[in-house]
Amino acid sequence: MSRDNVLRSILSEKVDMTPSGFEADQLSPEQFWDCHELFFDKILEIHASDISDMDGYGNLDESCKTQHTTCREYIIGEFAEDQEGYWYNWREMFDTTLLEREFFEHYYQEMMDRIPYCEGWRYLVNDFMFFSNMITDGKSTVGFPDWSYASIGDFLMDFAIMDLHKPYMRIPELLVPYLYKKGIVVPDFKERFLCMGYLKGLFCLRWHASIDDEESCISIMKSMSELKDRIYNL
Repeated sequence: MSRDNVLRSILSEKVDMTPSGFEADQLSPEQFWDCHELFFDKILEIHASDISDMDGYGNLDESCKTQHTTCREYIIGEFAEDQEGYWYNWREMFDTTLLEREFFEHYYQEMMDRIPYCEGWRYLVNDFMFFSNMITDGKSTVGFPDWSYASIGDFLMDFAIMDLHKPYMRIPELLVPYLYKKGIVVPDFKERFLCMGYLKGLFCLRWHASIDDEESCISIMKSMSELKDRIYNL
């Protein structure tokens, strides 16, 4: 069975993979805040998928298999230097691009210190949950057309991605009371959110540095620098 068919088979019918509407990126903060529970409801439908027949962590390949046994292996693998393709010997970027070694290494360690909190938490995640990749009518529907990076990992990954480029949408600040209202208990929420936030932040920072996108690099670094205070103040 193909990757897309496997995903369709395990996703709830409530998850719309062929939505109509407009990119959620067009919503103002006020418009998003008015319907944020709809977004959170739909995203959690993804995470409710039954993955009992799937092992490991990380991106799903064309056979819907993961490459890593543990969360630690997955995260370390994301930043390995000997991986084939685009990121081979990527640490040379410290000397040739906008990527700042001191900043990167600091938040890499912050991430690594928090991996134990995420170990054992396995969900299907979209792993591309930027506002530009969600389609909505702003009232009753939210859909997810792009599953290129579908992965197995901590469900807070998707929310951390939402927050990364739009911290002014205040995703974790809205998510905590939402989870409380729904009676959903998330052990070690703060440390897990930070781990996922730093993981996706470093990954995106490296990408934008590789294409010499200074504006995005500055924005991501600012978002990452402010995240701990925001999360610990929840």
